[in-house]
Amino acid sequence: MKDESKIEKEKRVLAFMISFYCKRKHHTQTDLCSECTELQEYAFARLSKCPFGEKKTSCRKCPVHCYKPVMRQRVKDVMRFSGPLMFFVSPVEAFRHVFR
Repeated sequence: MKDESKIEKEKRVLAFMISFYCKRKHHTQTDLCSECTELQEYAFARLSKCPFGEKKTSCRKCPVHCYKPVMRQRVKDVMRFSGPLMFFVSPVEAFRHVFR
């Protein structure tokens, strides 16, 4: 984990949040539903193409918004739901995410 790039860390946290959201909101057991799979693939593609690379800030603070408005809103919804609950489900991951 220490050798992970900033982009890979973001992808890992986002995957955790989307998975948690999908299980709780869409009642999936193992795999993501098609809607969440689409969101995750889209977000991963955007992160991979981030023009700032390893120097990126959080997407919320970024001057370049590379997400379509609809997808940006979907990611916000996932983060609003999963973020606070992450402290109960995976406190270590939550602290890493917040204090990075």
